[in-house]
Parts: sequence; C-alpha cells; structure tokens
Amino acid sequence: MKKIISFLLLFAFGLSGCEKDDICDANTPTTPRLIITFYDINNPTVRKKVTNLKVIGLDQDEGIIFNESALDEAKYLTTSDSIAVPLRTDAQTTTYDFILNSGNPNPLLINSDRLKFDYTHQEIYVSRACGFKSIFQSLILQRTDPNADGFWMQDIFIINPNIEYENETHIKVFF
Repeated sequence: MKKIISFLLLFAFGLSGCEKDDICDANTPTTPRLIITFYDINNPTVRKKVTNLKVIGLDQDEGIIFNESALDEAKYLTTSDSIAVPLRTDAQTTTYDFILNSGNPNPLLINSDRLKFDYTHQEIYVSRACGFKSIFQSLILQRTDPNADGFWMQDIFIINPNIEYENETHIKVFF
C-alpha cells in the first residue's frame, strides 16, 4: 500500500511539472525596424514613391531593391512611399547607402547618399516562447555623400528618435 501511495504522489508531482508547449504567436511584436517615409520636397504634405531605390548596408555585397517594377515582385520588397530597414543589435551604429535609380544604364543618373544611424539599444523580455526583442533609443543620424554626386535626399527629419514599434514613421525624407 505504501508503494502505491508513493507511486501516486510521485506521479502527481511529475504531472504538475508539465507545461503546455510554448509557441511564439506571429502577432507578438519583435525587434522593430526603422520606418522611413518619403515626401515630395515641392509639396511637403504629399508622400512620394521612390523608384529603383537600393538600400545596402556598409561593407555588404548585396542590398534590397525597393519599387523596381520591371523585376519579379516575389524577389523584391515593394512599398509605396515607405521602407523598413533593420538596425544592428550587436552594435550602437548602423550605416546604409541609399542608392537612387539603382540599375539605371546611365551611371550619371545614379545617386547615392549614406546615412549613419547612432543609437542605444535595450533588450526587452517578451516571453519564454519569444525570448527577447531590442528597442532602440536616442536615434541620431549623419549624412554623407560617398560618391560626391550631390545629395538626392534634400531634407531629413527624425520624427521619433525611439524605435519601439513598426506602426509609425521614425524618419521623414524629402526629395
């Protein structure tokens, strides 16, 4: 009888240690990307679509081409007037080249601006299933002209220096 009671107690304690499977819900917010929205310099309240924009990380071989309608849409990200780019979580800075008219056969029409983003980041616990996400704070940027071809981004404004969500514009670019 003692063995049966011991077995039942041991079995009950064993069951109490079981937990349901942890699965991270696809709707759970993860590390947000930087949202850049483009505007018409001549009419600052109107958003403007950027065509053939290639964004490539510094010292990277390949980038992402936005709004290149002649190519297979499945291979490229297409948005109307905004793009989302990731910030590095292993550093306090991320640098991108924003190349306008990428792929144009006339090299004189291609223009590149380099933006360096400096920030601090903080790891936030989301859940056991999802782990951690990073949020970025105190965003500042520096713009350079790597090819001395003039700036195509005429004005740049940081609207929200704290990047916690992807549902808002963080930077406005006028061109």
